[in-house]
Amino acid sequence: MVDADVTGPDRAADFAGMIRESHLLPPHDLPRLVGEHAEGMGYRDAALYLVDLQQRVLVPFLPPDGPEVGPQPSPLGVESTLAGRAFQQVETLSQDDGAGGIRAWVPVLDGTERLGVLAVTVDDPEVLVPSTPAGRPLRFLASLVGELVASKTRYGDTVVRLARTAPMGLAAEIQWSLLPPLTFASRDVSIAAALEPAYDVAGDSVDYAVDPGRARFAVFDGMGHELLSAQLAGLVVAAYRNARRDGLSLVATTHRIEDAVHEVFGGEAFITGLLAELDTTTGVLTWLSAGHPPPLLIRQGRLVRTLETEPRLPFGLGLGTTSGSGPEAGPTLATAHLEPGDYLLLYTDGVVEARSPGGELFGVDRLTDLIIRSLSAGLPATESMRRAVHALLEHQAGNLNDDATLLLAQFRPQHPKSLLP
Repeated sequence: MVDADVTGPDRAADFAGMIRESHLLPPHDLPRLVGEHAEGMGYRDAALYLVDLQQRVLVPFLPPDGPEVGPQPSPLGVESTLAGRAFQQVETLSQDDGAGGIRAWVPVLDGTERLGVLAVTVDDPEVLVPSTPAGRPLRFLASLVGELVASKTRYGDTVVRLARTAPMGLAAEIQWSLLPPLTFASRDVSIAAALEPAYDVAGDSVDYAVDPGRARFAVFDGMGHELLSAQLAGLVVAAYRNARRDGLSLVATTHRIEDAVHEVFGGEAFITGLLAELDTTTGVLTWLSAGHPPPLLIRQGRLVRTLETEPRLPFGLGLGTTSGSGPEAGPTLATAHLEPGDYLLLYTDGVVEARSPGGELFGVDRLTDLIIRSLSAGLPATESMRRAVHALLEHQAGNLNDDATLLLAQFRPQHPKSLLP
């Protein structure tokens, strides 16, 4: 039976040893580290599964030479297995392993971003209840594994390659390298984002920053679908971050983005964008549009408002904006007051304009209905987004004609701890 106290001397030594060894650990050696230390803590047959880029399968993360004994494990479907249910619901699930033990699937997260699941075999069912003293060590182990996966991913290609189930285009490689983590949550704001087609996305991008007293979001949609579009989006994201980190206002930020696009592309390319800033103390939302679809406000399980504003021209077409001598003097700022629990949905036109083989548009109503139903069922925002994206892909028979990007932000989540196991 596992030691009941996470902070006890034996258990503390177990975790301290794992952390100490991790400092000199290459990414590909993570499975060995996890397996050895889990075994030392009393958890048998530990195995780490990481979710693929499109969140369809959980892929076994094996040592470079494969498993020490037995056949190589197969990927597990997110929609069709108990491990997948544990991933979807962010909940520890278990079943009888047929040999007198209990096989458990524990969600692995970095913050609130779902990375995969940790599988272990135990004898005592109380070990699987995180709220009990006996259950806390396993939850702590899974949390530590999540932190290690997130930190070690940057030092090699092992984890990145593991998450890919198809070759990635160069344009998509550029875009994915620019992205922030697609999931974040605090007591002030939660964020969940998604991009498709994952392996061919080019002109769409999304960015955000959460700082004291405010959270800022942006979604961009560049012209075209090839490498030039990815370069355009990369430039715009960099200009947006540069302006944001210089402390510029939303209006001044549009000027900096416009100047960057004009300097590099000289009027030969353009990109739409939606920039928003949320005061996390008062709930006041400020936003502006550069030729982009308006955000949607979801409150208490229904779409209550489309946040319209007079848009400026897309970036790259508003020449002379900085000096005021061009075709427009500047963008129109709009404001709204969010209530605790409100959701803000940003999207690109590739979502709502996706057509089925029969020509039916996906549409705003279908999009919001899918997300609202998932949220109302108690699913995490990340899972709601995953299901909406997969519904979009199914609507267009798996072949999107345009990039599709979503960002769902919630002001003061009413139950932030529900995002955790």
